[in-house]
This record gives sequence, C-alpha cells and structure tokens, in this order.
Amino acid sequence: MRTIFNPNLRIVATATVVLVLLAAASLMMAPAFAAPATAGSATTAPATTGPAAAEAAAAGSRPAVRIPMFGNPNTRLERPDMSGAGTIRILTDDSFPPLNFTGDDNRPTGFTVDLARAACDRLAVACTIQARRFDTLLDALAAGKGDVVIAAIPVTPRLLERFTVTRPYMRFPGRFMVKNGAALPTPGAKDFAGKTVGVVAGSAHEAWLKANFPASPLKAYADLPAAGAGLRAGEIPYVFGDGLSMALWQDGSLAGNCCGFTGGPYLSDAFFGEGVGFVVRRNDAALQRAFDYALQQTWSDGRYDELYLRYFPVSFF
Repeated sequence: MRTIFNPNLRIVATATVVLVLLAAASLMMAPAFAAPATAGSATTAPATTGPAAAEAAAAGSRPAVRIPMFGNPNTRLERPDMSGAGTIRILTDDSFPPLNFTGDDNRPTGFTVDLARAACDRLAVACTIQARRFDTLLDALAAGKGDVVIAAIPVTPRLLERFTVTRPYMRFPGRFMVKNGAALPTPGAKDFAGKTVGVVAGSAHEAWLKANFPASPLKAYADLPAAGAGLRAGEIPYVFGDGLSMALWQDGSLAGNCCGFTGGPYLSDAFFGEGVGFVVRRNDAALQRAFDYALQQTWSDGRYDELYLRYFPVSFF
C-alpha cells in the first residue's frame, strides 16, 4: 500500500487571475510526487510559490490557492512530430461536472474537456470531442470509433490490459474537513488521537481511516451531505472523505460557508486510486507520448492553472 501526503503543489494567488478568468469565460460552472509512505505515516512535499503568489501576498490580497502538478517541472519531453496526424477524435461523457458536462450551448465542456482542447492546441492538431454514455466509452475506443478517451476512468491493472494511459492529469485526494474557526488539532498531531471523525459508511475513505488513524473513533453517515450536515451541526469535529466532493459541497448552499479543509491532501493508490489520464489504444503509444508532452506543456505554460482556478473555486488540494 502507498499513502502519499501532499503531492507537488503550486500556490497561485486568486486575486487578479480569477477575476480575469471569470470575466473571460462565460462557461457554466457546476453547482456544485511525493515519496511513498507506509500506512499510518505521512511525508510532506514542499509546495512552491510562484511570482504571482508572492506579489499577491505582498499586496495583502486574497489567500493563495493550491494547484496540483502531477508532471515533473524539470522534465523536458521531446516535442512529437504531428505533421502527418489527421483529426484526433476524443470521446468523453457528460455526467461528471465540473470535469465533463454539457454546456449551455449543448457542447461538451468542463475542466477535462478544456484541458484536452488545450493539449490539442499545443500539439497543433485538429481534434473533435464527442460525448457518449460513460459505460460505452472504452468499447467505442477499442472498436476504433475514437482515438482518445477523457473521462474519470480509474487507472487499474484491468484497464492497462486493454489500453495505455498518459500520466495522470488529476488525482482525487482524501481530505479532512472542519468548521471554520474551530480550534482543533491538525490530523496526525499528538492530540488528534481520540477525536471523532465522520465518514461515509462502507467507503474507501472509511477503510483508509481505519488503516491510518486506528485511534480515532469513527461516526458513519449514509452519504457526504449527511456527514457535512453533522459537522455543521456540531455532532462531530471532523469529516474525512473525497476532497473533490467536499470542495463542491463547501461551495454549495447546503454548507452555508461553514467549513474548510485541514491537513493533507492525502493520496493513496491502494484506497483512492492512481488518478485519471487520457486513455488510448495499446497500439497507439505514440499518441500517448504526444499527449504526455502536451499535458506537460499545459503545466509549464500556466494553462492548467487557469483551468483549475476556473472550474474549482474551492481547491481540493
């Protein structure tokens, strides 16, 4: 089992950047590596602070936002020769906002869709994006009805038996959530032991807590909104669960601006998966390498940051 605490993070100021992005993008917004560690232990990878964050901090503007980076900033991948490439057919689904959904113009949109368009721009190739039912995507790719699948399909040994996948463009960490302003110990601190944690019953996050925080009593809830309501009402001091789902809950009306993250983020291949990447057929290794290059470029030139800030107003990293 591999548990990772704090992946490579960049800290970007939200002040001017977000205002410009929101003004420029009239898209529908959904309502909303570090070294391995053993179970029960955690290592911290240092976050880097870009010039924009430093300037914002000096100016006393809004707090910075953590943005994940799954590529190695020191890696220099060779630019692929795409001169003979035809139109690349990208398949996605429209059922997982804000990653992929149908926009007001009835076209596919979302973080993953816009990231794929950015990747195509960096490869200087034409791409089409078609939405299909999630459960038909891989069979359509295998049948040659598309060239790339971009959807929240977990990377598993079974998937890799049939397809090849780029490096992850997103992972889904576990996070602890507390009420804003609560004077509570950070998870993992000596005085954290014995604190009750709310969690969804039967979830991977419950199993992870039992493996990594065995001294913490758990209070099981039917779903995340119920656990969040319990936190807001003071039934429990902490909730642990999927970071993305909790970020969307925090940004919604049910939360009432009550709560925020503490500690983490926590990544675990065994419990939370290895993330999601662009999926291609096994005989299209050149296309996989091309999109690895293009994704690296989006991290290097800041486009990934722009999209993350647009679609995730509450960062889950």
